[in-house]
Amino acid sequence: MRRKEHQLMSPTSNAYPELDRDLSFHPLENPHLQKLSQQQIDQYNKKGFIFPLDVFSDDEAAMHRAIFDELLAAAAASGGNSYSINGWHKNCRSVHDLVTAPRILDYVQDLIGEDLICWGTHYFCKMPGESKRVSWHQDASYWPLTPSKTVTVWLAIDDADEENGAMAVIPGSHRHGQIDFACSADDENNVLNQTVQDALDYGETPVALAMKAGQISLHTDLLLHGSEPNSSHRRRCGLTMRFVPPDVRALNGWNGNAVICRGSDSSGHWEHHPRPDGDELPESASCA
Repeated sequence: MRRKEHQLMSPTSNAYPELDRDLSFHPLENPHLQKLSQQQIDQYNKKGFIFPLDVFSDDEAAMHRAIFDELLAAAAASGGNSYSINGWHKNCRSVHDLVTAPRILDYVQDLIGEDLICWGTHYFCKMPGESKRVSWHQDASYWPLTPSKTVTVWLAIDDADEENGAMAVIPGSHRHGQIDFACSADDENNVLNQTVQDALDYGETPVALAMKAGQISLHTDLLLHGSEPNSSHRRRCGLTMRFVPPDVRALNGWNGNAVICRGSDSSGHWEHHPRPDGDELPESASCA
């Protein structure tokens, strides 16, 4: 019955109709690039993403994989699952250290400026043989933020390829602004709950972001993306880190989840969380 109700629901273009949000793409300009090239900036503006970018060595990637293994075990012991490690940058020093890592921030700074706020993190971990997928969606649709300027860093914790469910993107789809979506049907087995129908009509041929552990991709919050089930015998885990410049406003209390990673927030809008003393679990292992 629930699936039928979802099928009958008309698509909507706004998950927060009560909020005044600017969900349009804001092209980037930076005459003082440090890490990225002008060609990469042009690609981000035109296609909506950049990949792959080298950040961590093989040994460092193995260390971050071992840290995630420990966090996953802690989440499972608290009743969570492989998608429950959401927003732990406020409580876990190891995650906090990733969102403040200079090698990551140097790339993000070239996109949105010297003052960098991380307001969210989430490990997306597909276990071997897992049937869950992430349906085509736009991140900005889910978030009570305005204007739409979030840059997502996707850090490969494990090697990611098409066989184990690498994230795929639809180049150029971000230039449409907010796209209509519907509630996901039960038989989609979607990790999330929104689905953009006829997504391939909004851009170029999808590109799978195959990456080695320790590499990152960057994408805008309006880019259509998703991923298929993990049909392999290998795990596929990635950590998403969400960055904005301080002029972005978070509504509904979402400004309370921030780390001021570089520079400052002169407006005082974002509540800064300092580096935790250790890796403490949030009050709920499935916190948002």
